[in-house]
Amino acid sequence: MWTKQFGFLVGALCMCQVFSQDIYVAEVMVESNVTLTAQSILASWAPSVSLNVGGNNVIISSSQLVAECLVVGEDYNCNCSKGYAWSNEVCYNYGCCTETPCLKNVSQATSICVEKFDVIINGSVQLTSGSWTSVQTTKLNAGLNLMNGVGSVNITGPRPSDPTIADFQMGVYVRLDVPTFQQILTALSTNLTSAPIYVDTKKMVNISAETSTVEYEGIISLTCQMEEATGSAGWNLSKPFERFSINKGLLTQINTDCVTEKYKSCVKLVVTKATGAWTGTYECGFTTGTIRHTASIPIKVVLLPDVITMKFSPLIADCSGNKPPITVTATIPESEEPYTYFWSYNNKPGPQSSATNKISFQYNGWVECELNVAPVKITFRNNLNQDKNASVEIPVFRDTAKFCKDETLNNEVWPKTPAGVTLFNRTCPPRRVGYKSRQCGPEGEWKEVFSQCISEELSKVTDAANNFLSGLGATQEVAKDIFGGIKNSSSLSSDGSGADTADIGASIGIIGVMANASVNVVLDETVFPDLIDAASNMVNSSWNGVNDSVRHGMSANYLSSVETLVKNIKINTSEGFNSTNLELKFCSSDDCSISVFGIDVNLNKTNGTMKTMGVRNLMEKLKNKKFPGKNHSSIVLSTTLEGNNDSDITIKMFFPDEQPTATERLCVFWDTNIKDWSSEGCIANVTDDNQTLCECNHLTSFSVLMSKGDTTKDTTILDMITNIGLGVSVFSLLIFLFVESLVWSAVTKTNLSHFRHTAVVNIAVFRLLADCSFLASTKPEQLSDTWCFTFTVCKHLFYLAMFCWMLCLSVMLVHQLIFVFSPVRKRVFMYLSSIVGYVVPIALVGASYVYYKYKEQDYYCRKSCWLTYVRLLEGSIHAFILPVGTIILSNLFSMVVVIVTLVKTSAPDSSKSDDKDTAKSILKVIVFLAPVFGVTWIIGFGLLMLDENSSLYPVADYAFVILNSFQGLFILLTGAVGEQKVRQEVVRIIMVKTGRDTDGAKKLTNSSSTLYTKDK
Repeated sequence: MWTKQFGFLVGALCMCQVFSQDIYVAEVMVESNVTLTAQSILASWAPSVSLNVGGNNVIISSSQLVAECLVVGEDYNCNCSKGYAWSNEVCYNYGCCTETPCLKNVSQATSICVEKFDVIINGSVQLTSGSWTSVQTTKLNAGLNLMNGVGSVNITGPRPSDPTIADFQMGVYVRLDVPTFQQILTALSTNLTSAPIYVDTKKMVNISAETSTVEYEGIISLTCQMEEATGSAGWNLSKPFERFSINKGLLTQINTDCVTEKYKSCVKLVVTKATGAWTGTYECGFTTGTIRHTASIPIKVVLLPDVITMKFSPLIADCSGNKPPITVTATIPESEEPYTYFWSYNNKPGPQSSATNKISFQYNGWVECELNVAPVKITFRNNLNQDKNASVEIPVFRDTAKFCKDETLNNEVWPKTPAGVTLFNRTCPPRRVGYKSRQCGPEGEWKEVFSQCISEELSKVTDAANNFLSGLGATQEVAKDIFGGIKNSSSLSSDGSGADTADIGASIGIIGVMANASVNVVLDETVFPDLIDAASNMVNSSWNGVNDSVRHGMSANYLSSVETLVKNIKINTSEGFNSTNLELKFCSSDDCSISVFGIDVNLNKTNGTMKTMGVRNLMEKLKNKKFPGKNHSSIVLSTTLEGNNDSDITIKMFFPDEQPTATERLCVFWDTNIKDWSSEGCIANVTDDNQTLCECNHLTSFSVLMSKGDTTKDTTILDMITNIGLGVSVFSLLIFLFVESLVWSAVTKTNLSHFRHTAVVNIAVFRLLADCSFLASTKPEQLSDTWCFTFTVCKHLFYLAMFCWMLCLSVMLVHQLIFVFSPVRKRVFMYLSSIVGYVVPIALVGASYVYYKYKEQDYYCRKSCWLTYVRLLEGSIHAFILPVGTIILSNLFSMVVVIVTLVKTSAPDSSKSDDKDTAKSILKVIVFLAPVFGVTWIIGFGLLMLDENSSLYPVADYAFVILNSFQGLFILLTGAVGEQKVRQEVVRIIMVKTGRDTDGAKKLTNSSSTLYTKDK
């Protein structure tokens, strides 16, 4: 009978003056008749005893009995000492896995018993079919008990919410053999016919922190270590009701350079600037297969308010009278951190107070008017004596020569303010946060209100994006939620109002944040649908709620951010995505040839992926200082290469012909350094089918600028003539309509005169409405999309109606001249002219709008608030040009008929005197009929055909502007002043009103014949 004892000997090895500690396992065999016990033998090895181990002199420092076996012949009975359990080697090779004696010869095992080590395991099983029953519970319990050192197994299932899922928790008292555990889980998954079984373990990982309490904006440093090698590592942060993944970001550093021989898995997290968002319980995890080993530690950041929002009332302190009172309110996020706070006015601190769970703080005081500004500050202090403050400067009003008067706008009061001062109102409409500002101009005039009030939902998305950039919650799922939030917000409103533009500006900012974050966090193509839709929605409106400078900055940031995201987001199998205003195509072949919004793009490369994006409605928002006055293509094209190392590339782009009459074309790219267009490295050519071929030796965002010549000329004079002419026309038409209302009963006694005056009055009314619509839309950039569309429809409708009544007038005149003895009845004329003058224009406008809506083409140009022109016979402008051109040609024919009739009437008389009279009559016809027949508009058709470099072009340009802007005046002169019966009736009315004799009225007015007959 023999007894074997196995002990751990901790010895100090002395070699070359370097000391280290190692653990040795010794086997001692004792005959059964020896009365010495294992403990007495170990006790005899005093700390001073030295042994020779492998040629090294080892001094024993401590010893401990871990296992003992009783051997009788070939029979073994082995037990682990208290506090020890069978090793994984003994369990899985000899079948001894519980605390019962092992009857196998385990003496050959490298490690027989190991110190107990508690591990907690949590997992769940989801069946692929059927519901969870007691049969599955039995199978799962049996499989889990195959593990070494199982202390307890608790299976709960099925879940009330899902009968296919069961949860389990188990405790083992031996460190896990991870590969064997994974094999057991895989076998269980097959046996149970379930999905892969995922489990979390606790206590397999060591987590440590430099300190568990961190000062505000201090550094958090955490380290996680595990003895076994694993596949991947990660960090999470848990808060009440929230859980975030942590990845590399602006404020986080994650590295694995802490791996050692003992700890084969190690990951370190450093948060460089800890604020309130970083307080909570940190959890690290190492993953191998379906097993994740975790450890957690709470970290408290001694907080200060992350955001301090300051408001004050009134918006300006009125020091024109007595010392004015002022109320300042500071608002901070909700927090349980105890603060000490105090207010300061003019750098003079007030008494300190303490607060916990308080979010609003108020200061009430009086403004010292002798100060130029009244600075009010609040300071918060935490228990580490760290401070954070915020301040506002209260603007002061004194009696000045130039100031803006009190004004109430949209139920908001803007008090009197000195010139040059900007007021800030931090009160936003319901469910919006931010502020509004308004400047009093240098001459004491109020500027437009600039709104930075964004929706609360978008504000939350902004916070999530900032956390994403910092590394908190930076996952694919969160990125999809962020882009989905932008999409939802951008689709709610696109009317170009100030609120809409504020939301768009915030959305562009979020996309910029995500573009910066995409450098550290890998995003895949599943984020593209929401990103593309959101980016498309943003450019729907004109962004006219801001000035040009802000709009140019927004558009430049938009283009840069979207381009960066498109470049950094990884693609797998997708060939592209598209939306209304944005289309995206991918190409991985060596010879790429794709089309985006009708623009063909060709690129030869050796490797990598080409990503090409086309954007509508962006070109007019971008700055164009280097090429002023030139027309531009409607599409901005952006091309990037991912994973390419070609040193030389040439990209070819075929832009459709959007201006057939252009004589100069430039291929330009967006220079991100100067934030303007540049033509460097690009060449423009014209293809046989009149497309613009752009060849560039670099990749970025491209477009085409076009002109018919020198478009940098100053149009100030033409604009001035137009505005003056339209103003005069409006005034003249109002006078004409007033005169017609006075003389109507006297001048419409015959059918012919009734027909004529009815037509001319309708011409005047529609011309008046069209001119008013034109004047109201002379500054399209200041109009919302809704108003721009409305004025476009009005101009289209009123000008068409005017020309339709001109057609009625000319047809009536020709009919009366040719069919002298077959006059048109009054009822017939009114019926037909009403159809032509009212119904036809409405039908033409409605049909053209529906057609272009159906074809998904633009009905109107946002830049001019007028119909669009793409190329010959393409564009909504043809719904105006074609009917107007037809009517003008018809009216020209009518004028020729009138002239020929006059000539034929004069043919029997061949005297020179009669020839002169005939010539005068013809001239009179041209002068009187041209304005009411719209013949002067024919010059506009000539402008479309003339080259801008031609010497005739400026002549025709000025003639068209003068004749047509003053058309209302010409109608007054020809329709009222030049009409004998009208003059007679006006004079008669004046004589009657003044009580004078009317006998001489006819003598005063009888100086010309009727309008359309020869004078005899």
